[in-house]
Amino acid sequence: MYAYIIVVLAKTVRKFRYLPHTADVAFVGYGTDLKSAMSNAALALLNTMLDLKAIEKDRSAQAAITIRESAHDYDELAWFVLQDILSKVDARKLNAFRFDVLEIKEAKGAVRLSGRLAYKKSKSDYALLSVKAVTPHNLHVRHRGKSCSITVVVDV
Repeated sequence: MYAYIIVVLAKTVRKFRYLPHTADVAFVGYGTDLKSAMSNAALALLNTMLDLKAIEKDRSAQAAITIRESAHDYDELAWFVLQDILSKVDARKLNAFRFDVLEIKEAKGAVRLSGRLAYKKSKSDYALLSVKAVTPHNLHVRHRGKSCSITVVVDV
């Protein structure tokens, strides 16, 4: 019986959590590596903007767009990627529900990321909260042992 409980608890890993903030929305995306932490930070951003449960239930066709960014360091990369996701969702009125990081590479003093933003081709409006920007202020990528976290504040 104890082994079963341990297995169940191990599978309920927190993807993100919201932090208290006086005026804006702050959150932390967690992962076992930078790829999963970045995907989960993007999920927290999407969850702030859109009703993800309703989008998941929508039977409309799925599609995806590619996000590619390059930066000098991980903090800047996270800022660029999240701002790009925000811009695409806002400008194209995308009902996005997931961001999968495909690859992260370090080369020639830069960090590059490519990923896929999944969305539903639905005419429905699943907007919850208007996010104006992902702020670079207090945005931090932290690596600790076998875990990674990304702390983000978005301007609403």
